[in-house]
Amino acid sequence: MTADTNLDSGLPIRLLHDRVLVRMEGGEGERRSTAGIVIPATAAVGKRLAWATAVGVGPNVRSIVSGDRVLFDPDDRSEVELHGRGYVLLRERDVHAVAAERVENDSTGLYL
Repeated sequence: MTADTNLDSGLPIRLLHDRVLVRMEGGEGERRSTAGIVIPATAAVGKRLAWATAVGVGPNVRSIVSGDRVLFDPDDRSEVELHGRGYVLLRERDVHAVAAERVENDSTGLYL
């Protein structure tokens, strides 16, 4: 896997090492439960992981490609703004799960 040099419709950035640039899904405002109840943004909720879409990966990222949906802890993030849009910069080890169409069962893992 190679590093993307033109990410997300022409963003001029090249990610280094094991960095992953993601675009958050949805907003920080109110949301609806599965039953249709509106939950205001000010409601206190427990620690919740967040989904985002990977728009670029560094050259040492092994398990994520651009376009994958990743699950991460929103409290452990670095935010960056590029061309007026907000993104989150993560390390690959901070990603808890990847939702993708492809299946990778033959990898040995990061530390083997």
